[in-house]
Amino acid sequence: MGADRFQYLILMGLCLVITLPLEFIFGARVWRRPRRLVAAMAIPVAIFLVWDVIAIARDHWDYNPRYVTGWELPFDLPFEELTFFLVIPICSLLTLEAVRRVLGRD
Repeated sequence: MGADRFQYLILMGLCLVITLPLEFIFGARVWRRPRRLVAAMAIPVAIFLVWDVIAIARDHWDYNPRYVTGWELPFDLPFEELTFFLVIPICSLLTLEAVRRVLGRD
């Protein structure tokens, strides 16, 4: 398995690493409130997972096997897609909460 196959996961990891300091430097308080984080993400993640599964099943889109590991969840959903639906909202929430703290709107 070549390094190219891990590009998607590496990108998701880098997104987390780049935004993680917002939790500590600006006090974003996203990771410190796990129940709130799960509540904010549960419905959108579920909706987008179903959307992806339907789109894959209907051949509306697929994933380039060169850039994904080949690890698949049920319904032919690439593992990387689940990580995307978890990581990007977390990074977005970290950014939003850090900006709110800096602007004094928390």
